[in-house]
Amino acid sequence: MNPARPAPTAAVTVVGIGADGWEGLTDASRAALSEAEVLIGGPRQLDLLPPRCAGERIAWPSPLRPAVPGLLAAHAGRRIAVLASGDPMFYGIGRALAEEVGEAGALRVMPHPSSVSYAAARLGWPLEDVEVVTLVGRPAARLAAALYDGRRILVLSAGADTPGEVAALLRDRGFGASRMRVLEQLGGAREHTTAEATADDWPDARPPGDPLNIVAVTCRRAPDAPRLGAAPGLPDEAYEHDGQLTKRHVRAVTLGTLAPAPGELLWDIGGGSGSIAIEWMRTHPSCRAVTVERDPVRAARITRNADRLGVPGLRVVTGAAPSVLAELPPPDAVFIGGGLTGPGLLDACWEALPAGGRLVANTVTLESEALLADAHRRHGGELVRLAVAHAVPVGGFTGWRQAMPVTQWAAQKTLDTPSGANR
Repeated sequence: MNPARPAPTAAVTVVGIGADGWEGLTDASRAALSEAEVLIGGPRQLDLLPPRCAGERIAWPSPLRPAVPGLLAAHAGRRIAVLASGDPMFYGIGRALAEEVGEAGALRVMPHPSSVSYAAARLGWPLEDVEVVTLVGRPAARLAAALYDGRRILVLSAGADTPGEVAALLRDRGFGASRMRVLEQLGGAREHTTAEATADDWPDARPPGDPLNIVAVTCRRAPDAPRLGAAPGLPDEAYEHDGQLTKRHVRAVTLGTLAPAPGELLWDIGGGSGSIAIEWMRTHPSCRAVTVERDPVRAARITRNADRLGVPGLRVVTGAAPSVLAELPPPDAVFIGGGLTGPGLLDACWEALPAGGRLVANTVTLESEALLADAHRRHGGELVRLAVAHAVPVGGFTGWRQAMPVTQWAAQKTLDTPSGANR
């Protein structure tokens, strides 16, 4: 039997530290910092260390993420300790370091309670029932996707101005009755929690508090505010549009057929108002989408809709497909809602898909329907017609008004069906 191999020595140690500073660290964390030859962190974190931590102190530059590879390479072979706020693997620098260092054992993480854990403890909120939204380096519009009546949210602040930005967004989205508290310097000697107030009553003149804070929100929707559910098929009124909009019922079916999963990327071709891409991204925070729209006015409208509905990370490409597709990252799924008759578009989208990728295309014209029938013959999949009728007044009675039927082709690319099979 071979003797057990010793665990590999970590090249980088990441130490979580809270507002309580050196006193709040474990003996193991203190030892790692005391023995480090290089100490990397934010200025505030480095200032928490005593003189006994004699390693060379380096403050993170801005922007931080691009600097990580260079800093690690510059100090390779030395004992490096990186300081992080709270739990380094929870919206912290630990993720970037893990992605950079890669191999198991090269990164040693020594966590500290996160500000989220402290906040939940102070508020008496079960953490598993709380939505956490970070606005650190991200637009405040991200918060809109988490707004549901009665939901509790903990917002990781980017600084002292974040609580005011949160209150303004809540008011703008019809959640002005939501209750807010700001918890500052959690775990430290200067810990403070503000009095509870509604977003409507949050005083605009209130001076910014401590920049190290977290915002607790209990959501309350105004009775006259639009109700936006978590499932695909938001009301058509939720979108600004000029008529180029995949209507609610067809949209719900289309998203169900596309079957978004966490982390996947969608190409939305012929974005119109952006509804398919937006609702794809709303299904999970890690879902990504690129929408391609050749009309600059509509492209700007898509951006506004994405911000309004809480997915400001939607990438909008202004240009004509298929010419702009070569610049895009490979998709997991493609939706074609417009431009099907463009030369080579359908084949270009099919070729771009990996094995297991899905393609869904909708049309209302006979010319595009013929293209979908041909694609169905060549690649298989499912060809369906969706028909929706709405009850409308007919004199003193009620009758049905039929919307234009939508032909939809959906197919999944498989390993045993190479591109162009059965042509």
